[in-house]
Amino acid sequence: MSTDTRAAITIDRRTSSAKESRAKDSGGDKWVGGVSHVVLAIWSIIVILPMVWTLVGSFKTTKEIFASPFGLPENWSFDNYVNAWVKNNFGLMFLNTVIVVGVALVLVMVLGAMCAYVLARFSLPGSRVVYYLMLAGLTFPIFLAIVPLFFILQGMGLLNTLPGLIITYVAFALPFTVFFLFSFFKSLPYEIQEAAYVDGASEWRTFFQVMLPMAKPGMAAVAIMNFLGLWNQFLLPISLNTDQDNYVLSQGMANFASAAGYQVDFGAMFAAVIITIVPVLIVYVMFQRQLQGSVSQGTSK
Repeated sequence: MSTDTRAAITIDRRTSSAKESRAKDSGGDKWVGGVSHVVLAIWSIIVILPMVWTLVGSFKTTKEIFASPFGLPENWSFDNYVNAWVKNNFGLMFLNTVIVVGVALVLVMVLGAMCAYVLARFSLPGSRVVYYLMLAGLTFPIFLAIVPLFFILQGMGLLNTLPGLIITYVAFALPFTVFFLFSFFKSLPYEIQEAAYVDGASEWRTFFQVMLPMAKPGMAAVAIMNFLGLWNQFLLPISLNTDQDNYVLSQGMANFASAAGYQVDFGAMFAAVIITIVPVLIVYVMFQRQLQGSVSQGTSK
């Protein structure tokens, strides 16, 4: 047998074995993909069905909800939303929540980005200690800080006020923001920063006009996560904000469900739940692409 024939047979064997391995891999991939899709479909049903049931129940009276829990309402009316918004004072609580979460989110993003940038890009004495203290803040259970926070805010005259709640929210979200953005600023090329210095840019201008826009995907992702966490925060406001005029939505929901005892207006309560979750859904839909981009960019790095 000639050398060329032996080489051809060897190549054919390698090609056939490669095809067989590809066929096996494709079969395994299809099986894993099918199982994954089934699990995701089941999980989606578990998540979506209660939301749809709550949405339909928000247009029904309490009597209709108990008589036909899974049926459609006889009259599609917005009376429950009016009762929740006006009679149960959800309009004021919604405004308080927007103010507290909006101001706290802006502050924590600005302060967190600046802190993460300095810790990631500059070698300063004690910078590692500050970074590890931020990490320690992530491991500290929030309920252990309730009593010290109570007395601190009381001493500052900010107990039961919206500014006191804003400061607490910022302190609560700052460690996670710094930890998340640290890796983004650390991975940015130093050549661009040096080029900005050569062009005469100051530290402030380099940060706000050069480095911060480059970290936009990470900023978008951590902003969404902070918004979700602060909007749904319950333990901090229920412990540090007992003035009903300064209630946020999470407090209003708890007060609404407990104050009426067994005479709860379930239709209005379901409407209040929809009022609470709709802003979160809107924000997520608006910034969904930025969140996906930040995840893909982080994995590619």
